[in-house]
Amino acid sequence: MTGLTNPGLLIRTEGAVRVLVNSNPAARNAITPALYDALPAALMDAAADPAIGAIVFAGDGDFFCAGGDLRQLATRRELTLDGRREKIERLHDLIRAIRACPKPVIAAVEGGAAGAGMSLALACDMLVAATNAFFTMAYVKVGLSPDGGATSFLAQCLSRQQMTELCLLGERIPAERLHAFGAVNRLAEPGGALAQALQLAERIAAGPAHAAERIKRLCESAGHASLEEQLDLEAHYMAQSQGDDEAQEGIKAFFDKRTPDFAALRGRTGDNK
Repeated sequence: MTGLTNPGLLIRTEGAVRVLVNSNPAARNAITPALYDALPAALMDAAADPAIGAIVFAGDGDFFCAGGDLRQLATRRELTLDGRREKIERLHDLIRAIRACPKPVIAAVEGGAAGAGMSLALACDMLVAATNAFFTMAYVKVGLSPDGGATSFLAQCLSRQQMTELCLLGERIPAERLHAFGAVNRLAEPGGALAQALQLAERIAAGPAHAAERIKRLCESAGHASLEEQLDLEAHYMAQSQGDDEAQEGIKAFFDKRTPDFAALRGRTGDNK
């Protein structure tokens, strides 16, 4: 699959990886109303395709995403409070779609990720950024407060004091600093974020699909679940995994001293999905 199948979203497939590119380069890939429908639909399509094992989300050209379009935001004052809330929930549905996707989603950040663009990047399961890229919670610069789950995601890797500083000052945060904090998985040479994200996605896509989905859910819950809740969820998923064809193949390959062929199992439900 290659080409522009939804307005503002370029979609292509490279092997077992689906690549989604937010395309609004004239506005540094600011979020458009079309993306609110296109991205969730593309994620659902990738999730339903057994040949796809991972997803990469990037911006078109040399900038990941400038966040919300201020020209549109400037008109929100004319709406009622409920009307404004409805518009914000459309962004939040994008975040929910990324988190709900059963397949790992990797952000590839070139240039910068600002405001809601930073929220989109942090919503992904992993993040690859160019060494010269920057991130910014720039909301405060225009009299706004963060949305898109930004404060929730930042709280997972920063202290309250660090997060408060970033949000109150709205300064640019170098990718290298976020890497040191743990929010960025890998740094790439400028222009190389997408290629490195693809390499990472290819490695994940070659693995067991059912186990990858369960691991994503465990990592998601670990930040807020109690120990007992996490133990219960781990037991639930481990019991399922032990009955899957993936475990049978993986364990047999270990004893046969060969690389397991999980790709051959894609699309099969196994015994305990």
